[in-house]
Amino acid sequence: MLTPPIAILHAPGTNRDLDAAAAFEQAGGAPEIVHINELLSGARRLADYALLVIPGGFSYGDDLGAGKLWAVRLLHDLGGQLHAFAGAGKPILGICNGFQVLVKTGLLPGPLPDALSVPPVAPSVTPPVAPPVAPHPQLATLTRNAAAHFECRWVWMEPNAANRSPWLAGLERIHCPVAHGEGNFVARDADTLHAILSQNLVAFTYVDAGGRPGPYPVNPNGSAAGIAGVTNAAGTILGIMPHPEDHIFPWQHPGYHGGAAGSTGMMLFRNGVHLASQTCARSLATASGWRYPAPHSSSERSS
Repeated sequence: MLTPPIAILHAPGTNRDLDAAAAFEQAGGAPEIVHINELLSGARRLADYALLVIPGGFSYGDDLGAGKLWAVRLLHDLGGQLHAFAGAGKPILGICNGFQVLVKTGLLPGPLPDALSVPPVAPSVTPPVAPPVAPHPQLATLTRNAAAHFECRWVWMEPNAANRSPWLAGLERIHCPVAHGEGNFVARDADTLHAILSQNLVAFTYVDAGGRPGPYPVNPNGSAAGIAGVTNAAGTILGIMPHPEDHIFPWQHPGYHGGAAGSTGMMLFRNGVHLASQTCARSLATASGWRYPAPHSSSERSS
């Protein structure tokens, strides 16, 4: 299996990039933390990576709402690169703040049935100039927790067996932390929520230790239908509010010394690496100009 290069995006306020990089490295990938300014300057290109991760944190201080400014920056300054990456079928993962970003760029849940969609914006005639708006409308948001306070504790999330995304292959129930004040998934309207549910775009739901859904505290934020994560229709883009990257080793569990074991998030990251390696193989097979990004020099790493 090819070792795929993975871009872990960093913006001012991001604080879970190292956790995500560690998880993907353990899963067999080659993660690199890429500051958004490196993309803006041209020192790095999204096209040179096989997987994009938008990690957790409080990007740009969550001014104007969680993930909003980062979403706007990506759309308006890097929209051409971002949509080319997604359009090529390369996997994208957004965790917590990253999920908020993906929802607010319109990449999640992405296009729904014709009755709920609008025609996409025509591609720019001079790529990679960013389109002024998302190719697909924002159909959902992640807003303030129903309990009106920050939630920082461990929760259970159940994968949706009917969602055929490669990200979810072979997954079992995951126990991991949440740490957010705006994790309440709200669809634009009842028809949109129905489409997300009926098309099995829900990736994870909040449950208790026995796999049963329920209100707060099982559902930590009041999300509609207990939604903890969603994918796009192709299954290549995944967004989740909990932090499985913070439970990849058994000893990370708060009950480890009391005998707690299992239910880690490691398989999710292995699935991502496998999916990205397939992307690398396709790119090499089609001779599409694929190249691995050049490593940073030691002076760059120390700066």
